[in-house]
Amino acid sequence: MEDSFEILKNKIEKNEARMAVVGLGYVGLPLATVFAEAGYPVTGIDLDPIKTEKVNRGESYIPDIETARIRKLREKKLLQATNDFGVLKDIDLVSICVPTPLRKTGDPDLSFIINAAEKIAPFMHRGMAVAFESSTYPGTTRELVLPKLTADNSLRVGEDFFLIFSPERIDPGRKDWTTKNTPKIVGGISEKCTEIAVRWYEKALDTIIPVSSPEVAEMAKLLENTFRMINIGMVNELAMMCNRLNVDVWEVIEAAATKPFGFMKFTPGPGLGGHCIPVDPHYLSWKLKSLHYTARFIDLASEINTNMPRYTVQLIQDALNLQKKSLNGSQVLVLGAAYKPDIDDMRESPSLDVMHLLMQKNAVVHYHDPYIPTLRLDDTIMNSVADLNQALTDADCVAILTNHSCYKPEVLLEKSRLIVDTRNALGNAGKNNPKVVRL
Repeated sequence: MEDSFEILKNKIEKNEARMAVVGLGYVGLPLATVFAEAGYPVTGIDLDPIKTEKVNRGESYIPDIETARIRKLREKKLLQATNDFGVLKDIDLVSICVPTPLRKTGDPDLSFIINAAEKIAPFMHRGMAVAFESSTYPGTTRELVLPKLTADNSLRVGEDFFLIFSPERIDPGRKDWTTKNTPKIVGGISEKCTEIAVRWYEKALDTIIPVSSPEVAEMAKLLENTFRMINIGMVNELAMMCNRLNVDVWEVIEAAATKPFGFMKFTPGPGLGGHCIPVDPHYLSWKLKSLHYTARFIDLASEINTNMPRYTVQLIQDALNLQKKSLNGSQVLVLGAAYKPDIDDMRESPSLDVMHLLMQKNAVVHYHDPYIPTLRLDDTIMNSVADLNQALTDADCVAILTNHSCYKPEVLLEKSRLIVDTRNALGNAGKNNPKVVRL
């Protein structure tokens, strides 16, 4: 019987390997695009027919990927999309890029991982490699994904097929660090699995970092985002301390950031957003609870960060009180619904939490976001205000929750009566300004 390892290695080396990406979201579509541009024939698999139809029409729905790139790949027949997992019977390399959210209870929701593994399992064959990219707790690849992939076959991992964990490191909206040039960690179940991963990924990505196991790769991803989450929690608490001390937190941070060693700049805000930072540390905390260990730093930082939307609403309420107005019945214009500037990603956006809390206190809430024309908040459909200048003039209070580059300080200050700036979007123009309250 032919050696599956040598066959797959030779296919990769000769650029004859065929690849599939399961999940065509913020991680999957950029990954599929980069590999197709490197010459791999790539098939994207997604259960959402809107995504697959757009890819097959040569259209992009991810801001980081231009439609022209998708169209060019379609013309070269290097990229296609489907919702049929049956195509995997002819695929050599499979990358799983599905969501790993939290349940309402705060526990990991592994249903997307389980569903993907179960749909891939019937089409597993000798000479296939599967890389799992979704953020999760250490042990998931070996303890959950591996048994699912081998439940109905006699394939041997590391001999007949190859299983790897390779965490995604996508930061939507960035131009400097992309899927292609961000170093890629790979950790296989065996040495052969890791070697296949290195040969596979180095064909399209600039830098590959092999580690000794999937558990190391899983833990590395959680360390990256737990580090950020804890430090953001620290500066969020610092912002509250500075408020009580009547000290400008933004000036403090900028002053500290002049130190050329031993300090890394983090900034406060109205809460955590995005898929990774608010979610990933809880996967680690949950796993450790099963081992009777309490992740105290994670729990404390989570408590602080989770409270920031309420703290923001209190700032708005206090600012209105100084104007002799009640939050109840006041018009509040929220600037920015996305979780970070100049993207259309609302995942875990603190803006939604702030708007929800304002509505609970009977404020009349409107929002503006050039990237998000419509959103659903609870059972309400909201539309971004059409005339920003008029909305600024009409609002009793303007709350800057996302500092999109389109929000010009001079315009906001001219048109608005009262501004609560949670992102230091106004910079020095907002400092000591009587109509501005800063976080």
